[in-house]
Amino acid sequence: SSGFGKPSVYHGLIVIFFEFFAWGLLTNPIISVLNQTFPSHTFLMNGVIHGIKGLLTFLSSPLLGAYSDIWGRKSFLLLTVFFTCCPIPLMKISPMWYFALLSISGLFSVTFSVVYAYVADVTDENSRSTAYGLVTATFAASLITSPAIGAHLTRLYSENFIIILSSAVAILDLLFIFFFVPESLPERLRTNQKISWSKVDPFGALRNITHDRFIYLVCLIVLLSYLPEAGQYSCFFVYLRLMLGFSEDEVAYFIAFIGILSCIAQTALLACLQKYFGAKETIMVGLFFQIVQLAAFGIATSTWVMWFAGGLAALSSVTYPSISAFVSVYAKENQQGLVQGMVNGVRGLCNGLGPALFGFTFYLFNVDLGYSSLPSPKTSPNSTIIHKNVKSIYSSMFSRDVPGPPFLFGAFLATVALMFSLLLPNSKLNFNRMGIDTRTIEQKALLLNPGEDTKNNIQTD
Repeated sequence: SSGFGKPSVYHGLIVIFFEFFAWGLLTNPIISVLNQTFPSHTFLMNGVIHGIKGLLTFLSSPLLGAYSDIWGRKSFLLLTVFFTCCPIPLMKISPMWYFALLSISGLFSVTFSVVYAYVADVTDENSRSTAYGLVTATFAASLITSPAIGAHLTRLYSENFIIILSSAVAILDLLFIFFFVPESLPERLRTNQKISWSKVDPFGALRNITHDRFIYLVCLIVLLSYLPEAGQYSCFFVYLRLMLGFSEDEVAYFIAFIGILSCIAQTALLACLQKYFGAKETIMVGLFFQIVQLAAFGIATSTWVMWFAGGLAALSSVTYPSISAFVSVYAKENQQGLVQGMVNGVRGLCNGLGPALFGFTFYLFNVDLGYSSLPSPKTSPNSTIIHKNVKSIYSSMFSRDVPGPPFLFGAFLATVALMFSLLLPNSKLNFNRMGIDTRTIEQKALLLNPGEDTKNNIQTD
């Protein structure tokens, strides 16, 4: 197929970097446009938009992953990047259309799962976990400089310039995929069977995973660990500015700090943990760091605690690549897209539920994190002039023993996930000792209803 050279991990890394670099440039413009469009219910509408997007991602991930096992990865990389980034030019032209398309784009926001399937095609089991770590490290690297660059260029030029630049980066990503990315899935591995609804029904997946211990544990761990992460991501930048008075530049520096440490964690630390301890233990280490990080965010009343917690957040980033590598070991070569699509679908569900969960918890504790409470972007970082409503919210939060209740609740969910991770098998040998047939697991996890052809294949194996 067309492309430059042989398919490699680096092709997927570049695709991920460009896509999230484009969105990273828009970190501050998104907040201002959201505030201008929904001045009275900014945080509520933010949760609604993310909720719809996450729900659509949950519904579409298994289907897109399954079709990528038949039609190949390259066409779906083009599809997902295009529809994920197509709302960007409308941010200033028509904000309502922008947010509408942003919500609908959840149908195709599965670039990560397609890239993970691409990486699985070109790596073996021994190197796959490290390769997945490189993917997530590249995602972190795209966020190291892009928010700071976006904030700096916004001051020099305008938000319109940043939107144009972000659109240009997205177009560059599409051109790179079309001209330089070769197809990774060999023709011999492409399935000839037709896709039926029973194979890609996401609600069927939720029903069926409870019948299989391994799939049930993995999906439960992903749900419990990523739910607070998604909620944290949706409100964290606003939380920093309200709680500790971070300026736009300080938020950008904080993101860069976490990004740099995440790159180190997802390369060097992940490789060491996988080599000396194994996938299960690496997942547990990541969950432990997540628990401490969320607890620190929940009780932090000083700047240094937030920076310390940010470092722990970077270390906890080893969890998801370890889970993806762990699951890929038990999936067939020609079904990597479907299995990664299922895991990404659970994450999509969390992207919808997480923001709503955090917003509702803030509401229960009478904490208003509306973006309209933010200081004006023109206010100097050293200025002592703060809006009256910011003062009232600030004092209200610090008058509580627990300034960040949603983060502590997230720490509780991550603790439950850590407890469930203790039940995971250490290897395929231990997996079989649990009395579970790995071939049956593959079929149930991938929502395959064994027909005569499948039964014959099992007997042949």
